[in-house]
Amino acid sequence: PGGRHVEYDGVSYSGLIQANGGRIPAYQFDRAKVIVSLGADFLGTWVAPVEFARQYAAGRTINEQSPTMSKHYQFESFLSMTGSCADERFTHRPSETGAVAMALLGAVGGQAPATNFTNANLKNAIEKVAKDLRANNGAALVVCGSNDPNIQAVVAAINSAIGAPVEAGVSINTRQGIDANMIALVDQMLAGQVGALLIYGANPVYDYFDAERFKQGMARVKLAISFNEKLDETTDLCQFVIPNHHFLESWGDAEPRTSFVSFIQPTIFPLFKTRPFQTSLLKWAGNNTEYENYFRGYWSGRLGSQAAFDKVLQDGILANAPGTSPAATTGGTPTPIGDATTALSTQRSNAGTEVVLYTNIAMLSGKQSGNPWLLELPDPVTRATWDNYAMISMKIADELRINYKNSDYEYYPEKPVIEITANGKKVSLPAMVIPGMDPDTIAVAVGYGRGEKFSKATQGVGKNVFPLTRRTGNNFTYFSDAAVTLSGEMHKVAQVQIHNSYEGRTEVVKETSLASFKLHPNAYKEWREELHKDYAPQSGDYRKEATLYGDYVYPGIKWGMSIDMNLCIGCHACVVACHAENNVSVVGKNEVLRYHDMHWLRIDRYFVSDKEHPEQLKAVVFQPMLCQHCDNAPCENVCPVGATMHSSEGINQMAYNRCIGTRYCANNCPYKVRRFNWADYIGADSFKDNQNFEGVGKLNDVVHQMNNDLTRMVLNPDVVTRSRGVMEKCTFCVQRTQQTKLTAKMENRPIGGDEVQTACSQACPTNAITFGNVNDQSSTVSKIRKGNPQRLFYVLEQIHTLPNVSYLAKIRNTEEVIQFGHGNQEGNNAGHANQQKGEPVTPQHAPATDGH
Repeated sequence: PGGRHVEYDGVSYSGLIQANGGRIPAYQFDRAKVIVSLGADFLGTWVAPVEFARQYAAGRTINEQSPTMSKHYQFESFLSMTGSCADERFTHRPSETGAVAMALLGAVGGQAPATNFTNANLKNAIEKVAKDLRANNGAALVVCGSNDPNIQAVVAAINSAIGAPVEAGVSINTRQGIDANMIALVDQMLAGQVGALLIYGANPVYDYFDAERFKQGMARVKLAISFNEKLDETTDLCQFVIPNHHFLESWGDAEPRTSFVSFIQPTIFPLFKTRPFQTSLLKWAGNNTEYENYFRGYWSGRLGSQAAFDKVLQDGILANAPGTSPAATTGGTPTPIGDATTALSTQRSNAGTEVVLYTNIAMLSGKQSGNPWLLELPDPVTRATWDNYAMISMKIADELRINYKNSDYEYYPEKPVIEITANGKKVSLPAMVIPGMDPDTIAVAVGYGRGEKFSKATQGVGKNVFPLTRRTGNNFTYFSDAAVTLSGEMHKVAQVQIHNSYEGRTEVVKETSLASFKLHPNAYKEWREELHKDYAPQSGDYRKEATLYGDYVYPGIKWGMSIDMNLCIGCHACVVACHAENNVSVVGKNEVLRYHDMHWLRIDRYFVSDKEHPEQLKAVVFQPMLCQHCDNAPCENVCPVGATMHSSEGINQMAYNRCIGTRYCANNCPYKVRRFNWADYIGADSFKDNQNFEGVGKLNDVVHQMNNDLTRMVLNPDVVTRSRGVMEKCTFCVQRTQQTKLTAKMENRPIGGDEVQTACSQACPTNAITFGNVNDQSSTVSKIRKGNPQRLFYVLEQIHTLPNVSYLAKIRNTEEVIQFGHGNQEGNNAGHANQQKGEPVTPQHAPATDGH
């Protein structure tokens, strides 16, 4: 009695919720022909990125017979993962988001005051985008990442004006915190009006915008209890800790979307002396029922029987759950559009530098910042691991006199440290010069700077920048005016990719515009045909004639993979899935700095920009790169002990016990996808001090952390752990193919063409990766290769390695008439000239550093 429930999100979506009547709308990206994002990283971190990515992919799938695709515009202040996937990007200051939204509203016929932009490019972009929105009335969608309810109200008005595909009466419930409620709670704590504070799943001492004020409030609360399952900054200040079960040990339910209930059930017995926080609440309320029994009884009664409960528990998902109709979940009053435009019109514009805070795909708000898999996960844009940093424009770099045009800046890990002062706080971070940034914007990721006390993995990793958040009215604002200076110090940033340009070398990605693809649909196909004709002039059989080696016929199963680069969004879900499935080692920042990272699968990132103006980014291309399982594998014929060899099913195999670590195979691999175990990262060997070796000394704590009895439970028992001195790489998840073969054998049946899924294909939210038996004509991978001859290509096909991984070229939905794919010309300017002669050209994938 007298208690109340305050919901709090480490990264707030309060503005979106308030502007839409107390809910987050259920956007339908799959029904949108035109998608406009105002700073919303909806493919990476915003609201429900897995759901949105799957919907987004529906409109990006190309039918070669009738090539059409959705159009994606991105307005943003820095280069995000979603912005990297956009067909056209436009940059502006974070403080101009409201002006952009109002200009779009006025341009589509809504009531909004006139907005004048000094930036002519931005003004023209708004007119262009508005025209597209009007032309696709009923099939156009606008989303916004701002936490300002006034801006979100304007965006809601735009969607109403264009009849955007938003599912009526349905809400997405993954975020429900209201900033004003949290601010009121802190005020009451400071006033001594809170007798007891029960905390579950929240860590405001770390991520609240005014953490010091919250700590002062906690000191005036007589009783503070934490149910958090791990020690964190807030739990550390509580008088009592009653840790909740891990989610894999728990019973529960969740309604992430209106009328869709997901049942949670344990997969492992509790490892420690923990108990469900719901059990504690029940007992304190006078009900001695254990939560598991309460949960079963509640849902059995609601569903009508135990049998119905068991059926839903087996399915995992209950659609159209009773008592969760759309009408029951709506509520609140939307922000009036007149009030919103008036408030936005009075906002002052900033003429100086601004800093904006964002969430990246690995850390989000920092709740999982102790997870080494995520700490070592490369950022899609910068390809950096372990640390956060300041992404800055070339203009700011020039003002600070950072010599980013020197090749040393690009190729060596030492980056200059800058001091950022904003909201009365100061933070020092290494600077990363990135193309595609707004000239006056600095971007920094939150979720870092947790400290050693709460996780060995977070020792010395990044800085906490949540204090740079400011309060505007009753909402949190994630950008601010900033002053920036060069500190004179240097900091090493561990990147897994430092080379961003072809520099005249043979291309490895193929991408073009939709207009060019329609004009010359057979350009890539003709290039492959000419290649085969040149290398096999007599028979025309490129596979057999263009080689010194005899061709092997694969009569039975032949495993292969297809990757559609039009669907790859760079989210790195496949990379984490590969780690989890195959016991891929985490090596720590020190070893990544020495380029000893062990990722079996990487997502290469290419910047496409004008040679003369590299800061004006035209596009970004993501390419998943793994062992290509070549039928003419260069690695196999140089191994002196035959440790790497080819199977009769087209898989490049590794006999780990035979490998002696010469690394000849890695040197001979043109794709650079083989990894060498420099140390015993996961304790495969039992030798004393095996993780200490000359020249490096003891590996950092994160590696040792992965070797205790608890953390080794994460290892997949179906996959062998590899010891020091052994070469390893992608196996096409051979344990999965073998398990499927054994199951089919016991059931006395053939294997289905799509029966096996690799970890990467299973985790991909957009279905960009497809795996199967290419010899089975009914398999999806076989159909993809036959049904897409115009976009099909193999990486470095001209060197005749005969890969078993095929790719589909990336298409950008732009009107630019320039065909990429052949030769190595002089950049986009030359491309326009050569296009008149029908000669496709290659873009310059320019680095942020030297304008190549």
